[in-house]
Amino acid sequence: MSDGTTEPTAALAGVRIADFSRILAGPFATMVLGDLGAEVIKVERPGGGDDTRAWGPPYDASGTATYFLAANRNKTSVVIDLSTPYGRERARELAVESGIVVENFRPGVMARLGLGYEELRAERPDLIYCSISAFGSGPGAALPGYDLIVQATGGLMSITGDPSGEPQKVGVALVDVLAGLFACVGLLSAVRHRERTGEGQRVEVSLLGSLLAALANQASAFTAAGSVATRLGNQHPSIAPYETLPTKDGEIAVAVGNDRQFATLCAELGAPSLARDARYLTNTDRVAHRPELRRELSALLAREGTAQWARRLGEAGVPAGPVNDIAGAFALAESLGLDPIARVGDVAVPSNPIRMSRTPPAYRLPPPSLPGHD
Repeated sequence: MSDGTTEPTAALAGVRIADFSRILAGPFATMVLGDLGAEVIKVERPGGGDDTRAWGPPYDASGTATYFLAANRNKTSVVIDLSTPYGRERARELAVESGIVVENFRPGVMARLGLGYEELRAERPDLIYCSISAFGSGPGAALPGYDLIVQATGGLMSITGDPSGEPQKVGVALVDVLAGLFACVGLLSAVRHRERTGEGQRVEVSLLGSLLAALANQASAFTAAGSVATRLGNQHPSIAPYETLPTKDGEIAVAVGNDRQFATLCAELGAPSLARDARYLTNTDRVAHRPELRRELSALLAREGTAQWARRLGEAGVPAGPVNDIAGAFALAESLGLDPIARVGDVAVPSNPIRMSRTPPAYRLPPPSLPGHD
């Protein structure tokens, strides 16, 4: 629907969000909620709008930066100059009328503009107000907060990359995406609470907190055992073989999660005796003798190419697969019936992976063009 409203069957029909966020974490969160039926009104600055509108190449056929397209479907856009009293009044009216605000300015900026949680809650007590920051609203409020900085300071780069090389960032702004998803969970919980009680609340999500929570087993190794992980390349700290291994013409990812799978792997490689070798009897043994195991497996895998091994191991029930590029990954998802690409008007975007039998995600609006400033 061109006016941004939603079908009554949409899961979040009737939910309206004033979106003051930009770049990725906030826009990703509001896009996901928009896919589920929320009406999202994106507030942009005059003169250029969201910074990611200029983050190219690449651009699509219309000349729009594909970075902007990644996080802004299912929204309408308004241009508001928050530096003027008139603009701030317009923004206040939009926020109060919408009932849900999402923002990722540096902590304190919205309050200085008269658009903070306390100011708006005074006019609308059931307001839900989500703030996304890099390092929280306490002592870290003034620290700059791009994804790269959080990947570095949050420990992710220390466990990513080859142990003989330099620390590496993940190949996408993963911390922004994680923070956006945590923000979605917080917002949906707040909406449910408001439906039950009539109470609004403030939701706060930090990039650093999101990353530390998402470090999962690597984080609990430290918190519960004092173990500080280091870079292992593509190897797993607790499982072997769980890594990429060379083949005759490339590499294959192998993820052996138990002794039965290891025995099957060895049989398919033509070396069933490996599974009975005292060095490799259990996963603990295999982790302790990882270098020897890697040499033996690599020599066996060198006899055939990646595609052949991936087919054979997959048919035998051993988790394995080629290291695809992004085009190959989308082709795989397409072949598996996952419909990974959605078309919204003339724009092709990655589809929402959530599948729902009654209220599925819908693609109503393409990422908006930047409107004029009034």
